Amino acid sequence: MQFLTIIFSLMAYGAAAVFVFGILCKIMVYAKTPSPLKIPTTPAPTTSFGAAVRVLSEVLLFRSLYRSNKWTWLGGVVFHWAFLFVVLRHLRYFLYPLPAWDMKLQYIGIVAGIVLPIAVLYLLMRRTTVDRTVFISSLADYFALTLIFFIAGTGLMMKFYERPFMVDIKGFVYGLATFNFSAVPTDPVFLVHFTLVMILLAYFPYSKLVHAPGIFFSPTRNQADNPRERRHVNPWSPNLT
Repeated sequence: MQFLTIIFSLMAYGAAAVFVFGILCKIMVYAKTPSPLKIPTTPAPTTSFGAAVRVLSEVLLFRSLYRSNKWTWLGGVVFHWAFLFVVLRHLRYFLYPLPAWDMKLQYIGIVAGIVLPIAVLYLLMRRTTVDRTVFISSLADYFALTLIFFIAGTGLMMKFYERPFMVDIKGFVYGLATFNFSAVPTDPVFLVHFTLVMILLAYFPYSKLVHAPGIFFSPTRNQADNPRERRHVNPWSPNLT
């Protein structure tokens, strides 16, 4: 038991370290990458505030995807919102006492957990049946979706079929977060679920999933369309006036 606890604790800290380091490195690269041209996709807002609203509309509502393909937008928006609520629901394993706002999201998180694998299957179906999507899809796309599907599936198994002792899970996960270690639960479904989550966490910064923070640095979205009002200086020629 002690050996298993050490293995899974090291796995958790290693995956968390890889995730944080990878995300920070990506953000630094994005922030330092110059934008030599004013290239907002038109029609674009003409103020910085408008550009910020535009980025938020992409993050929350997938505005450009909606204009591009309604069916892909439907699967994408359902998948991302379901994933978000599932993550928020899992905060109960890391926080004590649990905030009231997260307590109110528990039922929504359960529904989102049921919807999530359905949305993943829908996106996989589109990647294998729509010619245009098949053409741009790679093995990494299928791997990420398959990984998330099995994470969601094992989570639903623990919720509705083979329920482990949740106090032990809470003790283990909360112990990891507070460095007050507790024995890892030996339920096989939980161990598989936990391992898959750690794989996703470590894989995230080095995959296409990193578009999550990357969208905020997209010059076609975050630039205001104001070339006449404000000159955009080429960052490779900073001395030009």
